[in-house]
Amino acid sequence: MGAVEYVSEEDTYECPLSEETQKIAKEELREDKNTRDQALEQVRSWIKLNPRIENSRMDGKFLLRFLRCKKFNVPMAQEAIERYLLLRQVYHPAFHNLDINEQVMSELLDLGYIFAVPGRDHKGRRVIVARPGVFDPYKYTNADMCKIHAITYEALMEDEESQVRGFVHFADGAGVSFPHLTLFTPKEAVRIVKNGEKTLPMRHKEVHAINAHPSLKFALDFGMSLISEKIRSRVRIYTSLDDAKNNKMDTSMLPKEYGGTMPMKEMIDLWRKELLDLRPTLLTHDKMRVRPELYSEKAREGAVSALKQGFACSSASNGESTMHGICGSFRKLEVD
Repeated sequence: MGAVEYVSEEDTYECPLSEETQKIAKEELREDKNTRDQALEQVRSWIKLNPRIENSRMDGKFLLRFLRCKKFNVPMAQEAIERYLLLRQVYHPAFHNLDINEQVMSELLDLGYIFAVPGRDHKGRRVIVARPGVFDPYKYTNADMCKIHAITYEALMEDEESQVRGFVHFADGAGVSFPHLTLFTPKEAVRIVKNGEKTLPMRHKEVHAINAHPSLKFALDFGMSLISEKIRSRVRIYTSLDDAKNNKMDTSMLPKEYGGTMPMKEMIDLWRKELLDLRPTLLTHDKMRVRPELYSEKAREGAVSALKQGFACSSASNGESTMHGICGSFRKLEVD
């Protein structure tokens, strides 16, 4: 078998994080040079030996998004990488050709459906604004919705300061109505929410939502029941922007239309520039591949339970299981 040409090669990782961020990484994620170098080596050798993974990025920045999110618990990071690669492939329409220049993607960005605000908040975090009400459920599909989210999050995860410091979400529910809820079946909704939390290596620090329509309370309650207690405790729902301000929500980073200083259109234009810079990187992700036939049907369907800890330990029953499974020490995870 010839040598695999990986999407990106192994690099000698040089940490670009600011000193302050390195301190946070050490305190919250147990990250220091020694831990990082060892973990990267373990993950890379595991990818090379894993018969299910055909191609992946091997650069430090990519692999660290998973290690940081799992606080350098190597087996959990490996599970997350494999789950991510499998789901990218299985949910092909939502994750392939992540091109902001595609007409529908460009339109959704122009509408301000979802975008990241320029700069960082007082804790060094990027702020993501979502306005689901501007998404026309008769014009666009659920795959379009997933894809614009994928472009947004993939682009944001390329930034290492953000991998450590995490994200703040702000959502405006104005205009969301029943047709929006029919874009996904309940089963799909469950899988998306659970995989979103388990598979996308993002540290969600705060979630703020305004204008949630009372008639959709059941849907909101359903959504809240699917997320972990940790993230649920970080969600704040307000009846209106005024209600949010009265409850001391920081609006300084938001578009001018929501109490900040910069008009939304300017923010969207700046975010588009960021996305265009990262476009070549995101398009290389289409080369990442796993062998779907080596996974259970449930895993291929995106059932979170099917990919839980340990599924990566037995290779396709050819006696190599010890090589894939025994790697990294199992450390107790603290809640961040």
